[in-house]
Formats: sequence, structure tokens, C-alpha cells
Amino acid sequence: MNLVCPACGVTNRVPDERMHDEPVCGRCKGALMAAQPVALGDARLAGFIAGSGLPVLVDFWAEWCGPCKMMAPHFAQAAAQLPDVRFVKVDTEANPQASALNQIRSIPTLILYRAGKELARQSGAMSSADLVRWVQSQLSRGA
Repeated sequence: MNLVCPACGVTNRVPDERMHDEPVCGRCKGALMAAQPVALGDARLAGFIAGSGLPVLVDFWAEWCGPCKMMAPHFAQAAAQLPDVRFVKVDTEANPQASALNQIRSIPTLILYRAGKELARQSGAMSSADLVRWVQSQLSRGA
């Protein structure tokens, strides 16, 4: 399985049977499978999505957005519950290119990617339970 390091952007090959053995990046030694969201921006987002062998859920948010702030802990809880999905946060104010390329019109917006392609999109804040259900539903539908 290919996993892109969120810290340095290098693609790492990890045997499937070692996916849950806390693999680290061969270059920077950063965690590849941390069960928490990682912040990415314009420079690394597209490569992370395209290079990841696992589904990627991206939360497009902004610091000034009340619903975004409300949903942040729920997003982190969902990341801990879905270890085989990579959770990413993109600050739309600091990363306008990523926001434009993904046609973000409102926030928070969640986009679920599989094999580098958009699988589903949802706007609005969600609880952790709703997030987990939505992701599982979309992954089973797109299987």
C-alpha cells in the first residue's frame, strides 16, 4: 500500500500486513498512519490525495467559521474511529488554490476521495457519529 507522508510529501510503500504497526516515513520518520487529522495546504494536498492508497477525507474550513470550529473535535473523533481513512484539514483562507481547485463554495465542506478521485461531498457541520456513518456509507456505495 502506498502512503504519502503528510510531513514531507514522500510516498512510502508499506506492506498491507504492517499498516497498523505505526509505520513511519522512510525520509523524515514522521507518522504515516496517525489516527488524527493532519493539516495540509496548497503545496501538498493534491499529491497526498493522488498518492494515498487509502481513502482521504478532507475538511475545508476557516478560523472565522463557527460551524467549522464546532465540528473540529468531531472530525478528530471520527479520525480515531476510522483508522483506514486519512483525515485532512485544509484552511481555506490560508490555501486559496486548494479551495479553488476543489470548487469550495461554502464551509465546512467535506470531500471524500478514493484512488485520487472525488467519491462524495457534503457541506455543513456533522457530529462524529454522523461523520463515521456518512464515510462508511459512501465507501460501501463506491466499492
